[in-house]
Amino acid sequence: MTLAWVRRQLDVGERIVGVDALHGGVTAEMRRLTIRTRDGGTRRLVLRSFVDPFYLTYAEDSLNREADALTQLAGTGVTAPGLIAADPIAEHCEYPSLLMTHLPGRTVLADAGLEDRVHQLARQLVAVHALRPAVRPPEYTALTTADTVVPPQCADAAVWAAAIDVIRKPGPAYEGRFLHRDFQPGNVLFDVASAGTAGSRITGVVDWASVSWGPVDLDVAHCAAILAVLHGPAWGLWFSGAYEEAGGVLAAARSERLYWLVRDALACSEEVRQLARAWREVGRRDLTAGVVVGRLDAYVTVLMDALS
Repeated sequence: MTLAWVRRQLDVGERIVGVDALHGGVTAEMRRLTIRTRDGGTRRLVLRSFVDPFYLTYAEDSLNREADALTQLAGTGVTAPGLIAADPIAEHCEYPSLLMTHLPGRTVLADAGLEDRVHQLARQLVAVHALRPAVRPPEYTALTTADTVVPPQCADAAVWAAAIDVIRKPGPAYEGRFLHRDFQPGNVLFDVASAGTAGSRITGVVDWASVSWGPVDLDVAHCAAILAVLHGPAWGLWFSGAYEEAGGVLAAARSERLYWLVRDALACSEEVRQLARAWREVGRRDLTAGVVVGRLDAYVTVLMDALS
């Protein structure tokens, strides 16, 4: 059913000649489709399908958000896939799906060349937040609550209790901006030739299924938390500074910054093992569950020491 739907989106004379699974994601299955064109050349598309029963609950909302975002991003300074078609309620496909153009480049999770890439990530996120869409996406939703946090067994109970108390309070007031809401190294593509070295360049930003309206601090906090568990707590702390160096403006008060940074770090506690498994699938064999949980614990501790 899904392939038949995809074929209906192709130009006359085109056909699918290859299907490759893309790894590294958590919520949906991703496939790269190779299309033979009428003149004998090829082009590529990407198919996102929500298959896992847990994430099927969010499929309609996620695919509608992504379709809207890709439509509004066309022609802006932020490079994103082009929307081909979407079937958010599986009216035509076996599972809720979205078809989009394929961008060049690849994700890079290696430590080599990281400092240069972090600066590029910061500049790219500032560009995302500068967008003023004709239609605002839905207001952000928190990814965790004080009652759903999963403290590591080895963690300092007092530190985590204090961190959880931070997010029990109402969130600070903020000026809303366009948020990617899952901006992190796994959703940013770099040119293949120099991706692991200084001088690499971003070729696009993908996975707009969580696009939202909210505080820029939240997007920064999310990327910081992922950098912390991927590469070490210091990189998480450094990202906020890189964002400001790139022209971004964060909350002025330390307590407000702490709220957003801790909120997203604690949200990672609920999915950090899934992230570690996905990262190992794409080559980071060193990122065992124990390593990433330990880094998350250290990052929460550092945040509480530095900002509370």
